[in-house]
Amino acid sequence: MRRRLLLQGAGTAALSLAMPGVSRGADARTLRHVPHVDLAFLDPHWTTANVTRNHAFMVFDTLYGQDENYAAAPQMVEGHVVENDGKLWALRLREGLLWHDGEKVLARDCVASIRRWAQRDAFGGALMRATDELSAPDDRTIRFRLKKPFPLLPDALGKSPVYMPAMMPERLAKTDAMQQITEIVGSGPFRYKMDERLQGSRNVYERFAGYKPRENGTPSGTAGPKVAYFDRVEWTTIPDASTAAAALQSGEQDWWEHANHDLLPVLRRSRNIKVEVVDPAGILSMMRPNHLQPPFNNPEIRRIVMRAIDQESYMQAIVGDDPSMYHTPIGVFCPGTPMASDAGLEPLRGPRDYDKVKADLRAAGYKGEKVVLLVPSDYAVIKPLGDVAADMFTKIGMNVEYVSTDWGTLLQRRTNKGPVEQGGWSAFVTNWNGTDWMTPATHIAMRGTGEAGYAGWSTSPRTEELYESWYEAADDAGRARVCQDIQRQCMTDVPFYPLGQMRQPSAWRSNITGVLGGFAKFWNVRPA
Repeated sequence: MRRRLLLQGAGTAALSLAMPGVSRGADARTLRHVPHVDLAFLDPHWTTANVTRNHAFMVFDTLYGQDENYAAAPQMVEGHVVENDGKLWALRLREGLLWHDGEKVLARDCVASIRRWAQRDAFGGALMRATDELSAPDDRTIRFRLKKPFPLLPDALGKSPVYMPAMMPERLAKTDAMQQITEIVGSGPFRYKMDERLQGSRNVYERFAGYKPRENGTPSGTAGPKVAYFDRVEWTTIPDASTAAAALQSGEQDWWEHANHDLLPVLRRSRNIKVEVVDPAGILSMMRPNHLQPPFNNPEIRRIVMRAIDQESYMQAIVGDDPSMYHTPIGVFCPGTPMASDAGLEPLRGPRDYDKVKADLRAAGYKGEKVVLLVPSDYAVIKPLGDVAADMFTKIGMNVEYVSTDWGTLLQRRTNKGPVEQGGWSAFVTNWNGTDWMTPATHIAMRGTGEAGYAGWSTSPRTEELYESWYEAADDAGRARVCQDIQRQCMTDVPFYPLGQMRQPSAWRSNITGVLGGFAKFWNVRPA
């Protein structure tokens, strides 16, 4: 399937129209940003939405950061001491750290935050399983007594993929990890203005005057000094691509996080706009089947559908025919990174035979059960994935019901474990940052923890054995071999369908500079 034009009949003239209801104003200390989707949820320990992760890194801070080479570096901590053959870690907080309510950041706040985060995050869970005791012996010391060495401790506490290990006051961190916090108080470079939130439309942040950046180093990824140069950052949700492009061209917006691929030629012709792919890891797309309900509770059906996946069609539906803007085939891990391989990818190669897949589905027991496919209509780089998936299901004889909804509603509905007749679902499409799929430690979708895990609830004891053995491997070569076995197992269990990797450009006006690589971050960005 070739790409589907998202702007049929729009034409270049549409981009010259000013966006109604938005005024640029004269305040040069305000940065105006168009996020890739609306910020539906605010708690970074609660959701895997990348837009929430982006929000969280403005408001919250982490004990360690992760530079652009994916190496951990001290952030809230000034450093650490490791003793007892790697089984005793003492982390020392920097002096002068404050919460947005003016209270001092204390070690016990961080201990409570780590405990809450680790209940949701796989990397955090692995760290806590290796921990005998986590304590705060004084106001600035966080102490881990480990059962066995865990050399990746800084990497866990400094990870940038979801769920990000946000530190928050103890009173908030004591909130049940399965419930969202109701107050947004962090210690990051920006304060969240809950009183100015218009859900579905606007989110506002103000520079936190009490924030203390690191005094040394270079900004890189989420590591180094986080200096806020703008007094105010406004996020405006603009689902329509032509309207977002017009707002950027007219100066009503300064930065469009995910510039639409169809409009790149127009944006690149503007002398006042810079277009750049800032995240080399790209965006990885997937379709997640529901392992609890028919028809995808049948592992044979899941495997047969894999043979109908044409990754190139999914990618071209978003980025067009330029092969430099996407990569296929992909498997479980981010292409171009040490854990990636082509092990077990044979079902994704070669021509697709939809008639054969249809016959094999019938033989495997498919009896026309409804396939409820959840597709976010307000998410420009995900909706086309749903269009291609629905077409594929039709071609292979599945009874697909295309459910178009907004992103926030999709995130809520996918938690329903019941049958489709009771508001459940069969599959949904989504995207991840490439960094989310770099290692088993950060890859939520590959896990096999059943109903305790990520929506879709894949169960795979073998994958879990391999997951634990990855931590035990002696070196990167050993870890890479484990990842090959994980990928082969995932092609058998089919926790998800990999759909390809795309390069996603961002666009900003020449009146700002200092945009860092990776996901959208708002420190270091300054007026040009």
